Amino acid sequence: MNHSYTAILIVPTGVGAAIGGYAGDAIPVARLLAQVCDRLITHPNVLNGASLYWNIPNAFYVEGYGLDKFATGNWGLRPVRSNKIGLLLDQGIEPELRLRHLQAADAAQATLGLALTDYVITDAPLNVELRTSASGVSWGTINNPDSLLRGAETLIKQAKAEAIAVVARFPDNIDEEAAQNYRQGKGVDPIAGAEAVISHLIVKNFQIPCAHAPALAAEPPQPNLSPRSAAEELGYTFLPSVLVGLNRAPQFIVEKELTISLPDDIWAEQVDAIIMPATACGSSALLSLSQKPCQIIAVEENQTQIKVPPQSLGIKAIKVNSYLEAAGLLVAHKAGINPTSLTSQIGSLAIVNSH
Repeated sequence: MNHSYTAILIVPTGVGAAIGGYAGDAIPVARLLAQVCDRLITHPNVLNGASLYWNIPNAFYVEGYGLDKFATGNWGLRPVRSNKIGLLLDQGIEPELRLRHLQAADAAQATLGLALTDYVITDAPLNVELRTSASGVSWGTINNPDSLLRGAETLIKQAKAEAIAVVARFPDNIDEEAAQNYRQGKGVDPIAGAEAVISHLIVKNFQIPCAHAPALAAEPPQPNLSPRSAAEELGYTFLPSVLVGLNRAPQFIVEKELTISLPDDIWAEQVDAIIMPATACGSSALLSLSQKPCQIIAVEENQTQIKVPPQSLGIKAIKVNSYLEAAGLLVAHKAGINPTSLTSQIGSLAIVNSH
């Protein structure tokens, strides 16, 4: 039986992934894997590249909390032609910086043909705070989450938004050593963990596609900037790639029994493979999919700051060295070819003793 070959690509946020831990540097991986899949499901951390983005027609942009719920089988994904995007701006953003983001949104409508609603400013500053764990993983908190949720509710109920882009003012007093390491391509993104908290909160409460772009004061040019971090230095806002991603982000199906199924709907049992960094296999989505007939591929080259290999969780996975090798494995899996048949290590059949 032929069916659409569906794979999930995950690079966890804020864990210092060698590939995908910077400004859109996993987009080439997504482009590659999308070529060998019929459907590639991934998340904003993979596809957001600040002012840079790439349209991958068969890729599905799914926020992390929604991706976790999808993997459990509780939520489904319904592809769309486009979403009407609501823009939610933190009251803590200064007037000039706010204007920069509004102009970026205007540009997305005028040059890319995206549909945006009127914007909403939160009724109080969100007051984002950044944290780094002892293991080096970044995370953060929002001191006024209720203000965030009220703003999102206004966009949904009054402006009829179908997806939400949030821009929160992030603190300028980021750990300078951490920020410098990140700019040089050898550290953890110090703001990524806090970004995930913001989008998770909205998706959990409203079951609507959401992604976040941080508002930061402009920095002077950096002479020793890593190419992997350079996308964040191209303008005054990281908003463009978020708006492009949300434009075609699938809607969530949250009541399976009460929903009339459509032919293009996607459910967890249709996922054929999931690709993860080999040291970051503790995600909720992977744990859920490991209980289903899904091929798990762990990429060893993509090292992270955390040390959670699949075997430590009792997860059976095929380890590969690189994403190039992962692409070959997906091709073999899609074709129904035993990967060991493609190596010189294949052995003879042995009799099974039934006594």
